[in-house]
Amino acid sequence: MTSAFSVRTTARFERDARSLERQQGFEAAFTRAVTALGVDPFGRTRQHDILKLENVPSGEGQYRFRVGRFRFLYDIDGQVVFLKHCRLRREDTYRR
Repeated sequence: MTSAFSVRTTARFERDARSLERQQGFEAAFTRAVTALGVDPFGRTRQHDILKLENVPSGEGQYRFRVGRFRFLYDIDGQVVFLKHCRLRREDTYRR
Protein backbone atom coordinates (compact mmCIF):
# COMPACT_ATOMS: atom_id res chain seq x y z
CA MET A 1 0.00 0.00 0.00
CA THR A 2 1.38 3.41 -0.90
CA SER A 3 1.67 6.31 1.49
CA ALA A 4 -0.85 9.05 0.84
CA PHE A 5 0.67 11.20 3.60
CA SER A 6 4.24 12.18 4.29
CA VAL A 7 5.42 11.94 7.90
CA ARG A 8 7.82 14.55 9.29
CA THR A 9 9.28 15.06 12.71
CA THR A 10 9.72 18.29 14.66
CA ALA A 11 12.76 19.32 16.70
CA ARG A 12 10.81 18.60 19.89
CA PHE A 13 9.98 15.11 18.67
CA GLU A 14 13.66 14.49 17.89
CA ARG A 15 14.61 15.46 21.45
CA ASP A 16 11.94 13.16 22.87
CA ALA A 17 13.04 10.31 20.60
CA ARG A 18 16.70 10.65 21.61
CA SER A 19 15.73 10.20 25.24
CA LEU A 20 13.70 7.07 24.41
CA GLU A 21 16.13 5.39 21.99
CA ARG A 22 17.44 3.03 24.66
CA GLN A 23 13.98 1.87 25.71
CA GLN A 24 13.22 -1.64 24.59
CA GLY A 25 10.86 -1.67 21.62
CA PHE A 26 11.08 2.02 20.75
CA GLU A 27 12.55 1.54 17.28
CA ALA A 28 9.88 -0.99 16.33
CA ALA A 29 7.13 1.27 17.71
CA PHE A 30 8.49 4.28 15.81
CA THR A 31 8.69 2.31 12.56
CA ARG A 32 5.14 1.04 13.03
CA ALA A 33 3.89 4.56 13.76
CA VAL A 34 5.50 6.10 10.68
CA THR A 35 4.19 3.32 8.44
CA ALA A 36 0.64 3.51 9.80
CA LEU A 37 0.46 7.31 9.85
CA GLY A 38 1.65 7.49 6.25
CA VAL A 39 -1.42 5.53 5.20
CA ASP A 40 -4.20 6.37 7.69
CA PRO A 41 -3.41 9.22 10.12
CA PHE A 42 -7.08 9.85 10.94
CA GLY A 43 -7.65 6.25 12.03
CA ARG A 44 -10.61 5.73 9.73
CA THR A 45 -9.84 2.04 9.17
CA ARG A 46 -9.77 1.45 12.95
CA GLN A 47 -6.80 -0.88 12.51
CA HIS A 48 -4.67 1.26 14.83
CA ASP A 49 -5.22 2.86 18.20
CA ILE A 50 -5.61 6.47 17.07
CA LEU A 51 -7.58 9.07 19.01
CA LYS A 52 -8.34 12.72 18.29
CA LEU A 53 -7.70 14.55 21.56
CA GLU A 54 -10.24 17.05 22.80
CA ASN A 55 -9.44 20.66 23.72
CA VAL A 56 -5.97 20.55 22.21
CA PRO A 57 -5.16 23.52 19.97
CA SER A 58 -3.72 23.01 16.52
CA GLY A 59 0.04 22.70 16.58
CA GLU A 60 0.23 20.92 19.92
CA GLY A 61 -0.50 17.33 18.95
CA GLN A 62 -4.21 16.99 18.27
CA TYR A 63 -4.00 13.25 17.63
CA ARG A 64 -2.58 10.40 19.71
CA PHE A 65 -1.28 7.12 18.31
CA ARG A 66 -0.69 4.40 20.89
CA VAL A 67 1.85 1.66 20.14
CA GLY A 68 2.42 -0.56 23.16
CA ARG A 69 3.99 1.52 25.92
CA PHE A 70 4.70 4.47 23.63
CA ARG A 71 2.49 7.42 22.73
CA PHE A 72 3.01 9.53 19.63
CA LEU A 73 1.29 12.92 19.48
CA TYR A 74 0.91 14.49 16.07
CA ASP A 75 -0.90 17.05 13.92
CA ILE A 76 -2.12 16.76 10.35
CA ASP A 77 -1.72 19.63 7.89
CA GLY A 78 -3.02 18.76 4.43
CA GLN A 79 -1.11 15.68 3.28
CA VAL A 80 1.64 16.05 5.90
CA VAL A 81 1.70 14.44 9.35
CA PHE A 82 3.90 16.28 11.86
CA LEU A 83 5.07 14.15 14.78
CA LYS A 84 5.17 16.53 17.75
CA HIS A 85 5.93 14.39 20.82
CA CYS A 86 6.74 10.82 21.73
CA ARG A 87 6.52 9.62 25.28
CA LEU A 88 6.70 6.48 27.33
CA ARG A 89 3.32 5.93 28.94
CA ARG A 90 3.44 7.29 32.45
CA GLU A 91 1.24 9.56 34.47
CA ASP A 92 2.78 12.72 32.97
CA THR A 93 2.51 11.68 29.31
CA TYR A 94 -0.15 14.23 28.39
CA ARG A 95 1.07 17.12 30.54
CA ARG A 96 3.05 19.92 28.97
